[in-house]
Amino acid sequence: MAVVLGGCSLRRVAVNVAGNALASGGAGWASDEDPELVREALPFALKTMESLLAQSPRHRGLLLGACSGFTQYAYAFVQSEADYLEAADLAAATAMRARAQKLFLRARDYGLRGLEVDHPGLRQGLQRDQAAVEAVREPQAVALLYWTGVAWGAAISLQKDNADLVADLPVTAALVRRALALDERFGGGAGYDFFIAYEGGRPAAAGGSVERARMAFERAVELSGGRRAAPYVGFAETVCVATQDRPEFERLLNLALAIDVRTPGPDRLANLLAQRRARWLLGRIDELFI
Repeated sequence: MAVVLGGCSLRRVAVNVAGNALASGGAGWASDEDPELVREALPFALKTMESLLAQSPRHRGLLLGACSGFTQYAYAFVQSEADYLEAADLAAATAMRARAQKLFLRARDYGLRGLEVDHPGLRQGLQRDQAAVEAVREPQAVALLYWTGVAWGAAISLQKDNADLVADLPVTAALVRRALALDERFGGGAGYDFFIAYEGGRPAAAGGSVERARMAFERAVELSGGRRAAPYVGFAETVCVATQDRPEFERLLNLALAIDVRTPGPDRLANLLAQRRARWLLGRIDELFI
């Protein structure tokens, strides 16, 4: 029996060591200059994380890696691809968005599992009262709060006719707002990117605010030192199109395209992907503006 227990214990240690190594490998992906290489490699990495989680289901690093990884893969390589494809093949784009939504929900569930390692019952608590998130105070929870909120919000954006899912929208904001309260500098102010879309993507009658979206944009740019393209692209696509401000739309997208992606860094891959979207948006400018 001791031998069996020892074997089980050693296997768990080995799984955790492998999980730590895999979960901490995000920096290598983020600085890559080849989005297609990352696109092809990510599914294997994500499925490996899921296999390890089957052996170590409360491994915080793996749960975060699965949450952030599935969210980024779904947005960059499924949802965005659907947008680019839609004009040529609506049926295929629709199917891809349905797939993206499932991946976002998968990511959300991993994120909630990660948060519940230290806060059992948090998911149910959030759906009763958003203030339940205030119990999360650990600095190491910032990334889980952020990615869980982003994944959940992205899933909602793809199925706005699902009343039960849309009802959770304030919960997504509460999660990201809590991440900002604990560390607004996380990801170079990435939490503010969420609020560009959250505030700018809803009409005033539904609680949205162009002014609050602009404040989030300005803070995101400030915290990133203007080195992240996502705030420029997000504000241009969300707010400038809604307000039909074509000059600012062009100005912001050109600022995004001017960001240097030649040097390796933590924002390189995200900037390459955001610049791709900026070029696509500029190519559609006559469709987007009257």
